[in-house]
Amino acid sequence: MELWFTEQHSRDVRFSVKTDRQLYSGQSEFQRIDIFESEELGRILVLDGFLMVTEKDEYIYHEMITHVAMAANPEIENVLVIGAGDGGTVRELTRYPNIKHIDLAEIDREVVRVCREYIPQTASCLSDPRVAIYYEDGLKFVRTRQGVYDLILVDSTDPFGPGEGLFTKEFYGNCYKALGDRGILVNQHESVFYDEYAQSMKRAHKRLSELFPVALVYQAHIPTYPSGHWLFGFASKGINPLDIDADAWNALGIKTKYYNTHLHLGAFAIPNTVIETLN
Repeated sequence: MELWFTEQHSRDVRFSVKTDRQLYSGQSEFQRIDIFESEELGRILVLDGFLMVTEKDEYIYHEMITHVAMAANPEIENVLVIGAGDGGTVRELTRYPNIKHIDLAEIDREVVRVCREYIPQTASCLSDPRVAIYYEDGLKFVRTRQGVYDLILVDSTDPFGPGEGLFTKEFYGNCYKALGDRGILVNQHESVFYDEYAQSMKRAHKRLSELFPVALVYQAHIPTYPSGHWLFGFASKGINPLDIDADAWNALGIKTKYYNTHLHLGAFAIPNTVIETLN
């Protein structure tokens, strides 16, 4: 008998992965959590039926949400990560010796526990001494901070369920206040391929553009995400992500599988379909 995990990408499109076995299934206070194992993709984290992480391509998402901002401002020391209970974003941040402190605000304690047990590939650096984990709603957590972070990474689920509040104007406004004078905000920005995702991206970009002097969109190819073409938002109080010192970043010696400084610049050369949606 064959076992398949299927995700609904749109009303008319489904994405299926053949799985060898289900390693975990449980219902937390906030969502259903499943871990599957696949010969092709490795272990897979699924939240409320939506694929979040696969061991095979997680590095693309986690490198692109992290290293673009870190190359844009090599002086970043204090970081807030919202969501990201799988630990992959924190893992990439801990590779920078200049980062002094990382706050992780994750609403669901069970996501962290399950990923530590079943997906150590992403969760192994959550015990880094620079990391402080707060099991709180990111929307409420950021309200109490003002001018303390150099970088905020919003590694959220899609804009419904537990992640819904992380796409609101109020949330982005509180992030703006929590950032210092040279602060940067990066968030996962959905895709434009399917209409539902496109509307979410458009709203998020509009809200960021109203708050931040710099608000751009960049892209990555993530095979297991809906359409494979995924977007990120880069917003800052003045730093332009295209003005990077490539030699300085490369001198750090951080070995990556997807990100590089040439790709960094190219990622902001977005297709006309994205430009038209934004406009």
